Amino acid sequence: MALAKSAVIFLMMLILCGVSMAAVYTVGDSTGWTIGPDYKKWANSKKFHNGDTLVFNYNSEIHNVMQMRQQDYNSCTTSSPIAVYTSGSDRITLKGSTHYYFICGFPGHCQSGQKVNINITTPSTVSQQTPTASQKTDLDR
Repeated sequence: MALAKSAVIFLMMLILCGVSMAAVYTVGDSTGWTIGPDYKKWANSKKFHNGDTLVFNYNSEIHNVMQMRQQDYNSCTTSSPIAVYTSGSDRITLKGSTHYYFICGFPGHCQSGQKVNINITTPSTVSQQTPTASQKTDLDR
């Protein structure tokens, strides 16, 4: 009975840790979402995970955020967005995808570098493997 109770408590702690580990990233840091920053360098300096939130801060009179497919992201084509955000302070939670592609849809902005490719880091397959008999703890045996 005590072992079952300990297992339930441990499981609850894992769940709570997983929820609390989500990060919030402001795209472009203090500069925000505008023409000028090197968003490729910015994104490459981060490790994004499912559950993290991106915050896009920008002047909504001259910018927006469009979530795109890779092909449209690469070519800066704005005709078929997955989603369009226009509030000037958009919060987008990353979930269920390995890549997210965002551009500014205002004419010339994407071509000027206002685009970001977010690559989701997934747990390595090694950590997901079932432990061998020699790796099991006393609680597993």
